[in-house]
Amino acid sequence: MKRRLRLASGTVLLGYLSRELLTKVFTTAIIVVALMEILALLEQVTEIMHRHLGLSGVLYYAVMHLPLLFGNAMPIAVLIGALLTLLQLTTSNEISIMRAAGLSTPGLIKLFLPTIIGLGVLCGLINDQITPRSEQRLAQWWNATTPDAATASHNYWLRTRDELININSLSHGGEVLDGVTVYHRDRQSLLQKVTTLHDVHYTHGHWYGTPTRVLSVISPTRVDLLDTTDQPVRLDWPDTLTPGYLMQITVSFTQSISTMLAEQNDALPSSQSPSFFITEILGRIMLPVTFAVMLLLAVPVVYIPPRAGTRSWLPIWCLGAGLLFVVFQGLLRALGNAGTLPSLMAIFVGILIFILGVITVLLRIEER
Repeated sequence: MKRRLRLASGTVLLGYLSRELLTKVFTTAIIVVALMEILALLEQVTEIMHRHLGLSGVLYYAVMHLPLLFGNAMPIAVLIGALLTLLQLTTSNEISIMRAAGLSTPGLIKLFLPTIIGLGVLCGLINDQITPRSEQRLAQWWNATTPDAATASHNYWLRTRDELININSLSHGGEVLDGVTVYHRDRQSLLQKVTTLHDVHYTHGHWYGTPTRVLSVISPTRVDLLDTTDQPVRLDWPDTLTPGYLMQITVSFTQSISTMLAEQNDALPSSQSPSFFITEILGRIMLPVTFAVMLLLAVPVVYIPPRAGTRSWLPIWCLGAGLLFVVFQGLLRALGNAGTLPSLMAIFVGILIFILGVITVLLRIEER
């Protein structure tokens, strides 16, 4: 009977804490996403109006950009939501009541962990499944509505299994490529031929272009100029290299884990290095742990004396520590993407440093 009562009380407490945390996290996320959306629209609304896309264009841009903003805002939302929840429990003496009932600080953290991990999994799924699709469509729409897309030079690079492709510019949503140079390689990755095309078009599921110059590499000291035809020829590019996928790997750069794994194994064309894929995959998998670190950074506020209330500076210090963690992780992740740091170090070092730092702070507070 006593065990049933404990389980029932634990379930009620878990539900209460989860509800309070979720309410504050999602409220904060809505506010942060709204601010980020307003700033993005202020930057792009003039350009959208110049393209005569009207209010529907503004709404389309806002909706398609929403998943990316949500994923970017969630770590901060979790930190602020956890701070507000724990601060409310502390100032209303609920933390004192829980401690009097025998609930320790580690026990309180355990009650919040299922919700935090659930939020991390939810955010990871959105980043992995929804954001790549929405950003790809947004990139195609933005490129298709750009009046001078064909004249804007960007110099994109991508690789297939046996070819390196350089593209000067994209237009018509990725269906027309201008200034294309294809470097053909053999199985030992040695250069065999260089084909230059003025433009390439995507028609009926295939790429077609008219070569303007073809160089054949006979030896390191001999290069022959081959004859070209005036008729468009079908390019031997992978069927997976569609205009949408091309925009994804050259403009939006947001991809699912399965797509990145396929690119790393040369099953799909790619424009990034293996270190970039490993770092991005590990960062996405470790997102629930990142959210758990945000929770830990907010825990010290439970030691605020109830009489001090909101006059304590401890919530400000916790918020600053959380923002420092976000910046530090972003810096390490950028170094990992560039290959400057090993991917494992880029993802795990910041998490371990801040976890150990929070544990040290909590132990010192407990000793007082």
